[in-house]
Amino acid sequence: MEKEVIDNHKNYLERAAFYRGFGYDLEKERDLILERSMPISGDILEIGTGKGHFALALAKRGFSFTSIDISEEEQKIARLNILYYGLENQVTLRIEDAQKLSFPDRSFDVIFSVNVFHHLERPGLVLNEMARLLRPGGKIILGDFNAKGLEVINACHTSEGRVHDHSKHDLGEARDYFANKGFGVDESQSEVQRLIIAKAKTTLT
Repeated sequence: MEKEVIDNHKNYLERAAFYRGFGYDLEKERDLILERSMPISGDILEIGTGKGHFALALAKRGFSFTSIDISEEEQKIARLNILYYGLENQVTLRIEDAQKLSFPDRSFDVIFSVNVFHHLERPGLVLNEMARLLRPGGKIILGDFNAKGLEVINACHTSEGRVHDHSKHDLGEARDYFANKGFGVDESQSEVQRLIIAKAKTTLT
């Protein structure tokens, strides 16, 4: 195995341990999102690959899917994380702008986006794309930090002399957006995470 892959995995483990020290267990939260999202089947899209934490959780459970991100630098780290576990054949990584995706209408049965929403400056555009890409009967799963989660992440960044960049938007806007479009919307929380699952009608209106 290449040194770059091994070194990246070491960084991944160190980062996960760092977050746990502040009360945020990456793997536990990703697994919780997946458990509450079941059943999962069909064509799957992840919006916001980041460093690949959720993509890795999906791939470890045997799913094949497409994951997009606007940052080549972030996706490089995600690719290395996926390579370490030999799961690269399950994940198609693409550089795309979530505000204007290249996929045809109704391309996916399940769409995930985890810990992305609080970064979005124009979330309405991204929500429009999610609704456009979802097939009848499909579902959209949005996870993001709740108030305590943001406190934890802010504390992590502050301890490193950094500032956690986030907008004023939260998942309440996504909940209202999908409810107004006639989706069935379920909402739940863990200690640090908020989860919205929006299910589309089985037939187009």
